[in-house]
Amino acid sequence: MEQEFASTLLENAVSEFAKLPGIGRKTALRLVLHLLKQEPQSARQFGEAIIRLRDEIQYCEVCHNISETPRCPICSDPARDSATICVVENVKDVMSIENTHQHHGLYHVLGGLISPMDGIGPQDIEINSLEERVKAGGVSEVILALSATMEGDTTNFYIFRKLAPYTDVKITMLARGVSVGNEIEYTDELTLGRSILNRTLFSDTFHK
Repeated sequence: MEQEFASTLLENAVSEFAKLPGIGRKTALRLVLHLLKQEPQSARQFGEAIIRLRDEIQYCEVCHNISETPRCPICSDPARDSATICVVENVKDVMSIENTHQHHGLYHVLGGLISPMDGIGPQDIEINSLEERVKAGGVSEVILALSATMEGDTTNFYIFRKLAPYTDVKITMLARGVSVGNEIEYTDELTLGRSILNRTLFSDTFHK
């Protein structure tokens, strides 16, 4: 039975917070009541930050990472190794890998994984744009840094087959220090860093 509120404004605010992942109505109510205790300016800044985030954020035209400009800071950094592309599922994985300080190349954010059960095919994620980057030249290695799940492995194999014609490009994957079944964002930085440093050729996995 849902709690009834004396104020429609309060009820509406709680309903909006409750739409966030992992936030139930009780937690949403606590958050809203916390905001009401703040100075009006603080609450206004909170609201404006959310609105600006939604209105002004964009995705990098090269790697599809979150950015405030057409090209993200990583792709724009001349100090990065543009010949190495690390392929990840989402923006959170970029953050996780960046925190290891072990990858100095660029990224490619797929925006999901191939999952037939969920109706997600290769055409629904950014695989074609990855091939276009490789086809354009200048890429010597593509690191497959996807979660060690069935969906991650399926996507790894599809990308490997897609890029197979580009014989001058080495396709590698994270060392299996990342346990099978684990998602990248939940892997500790030390393990993830070692997995990047000790990455192996994807083709070697066929012989094990």
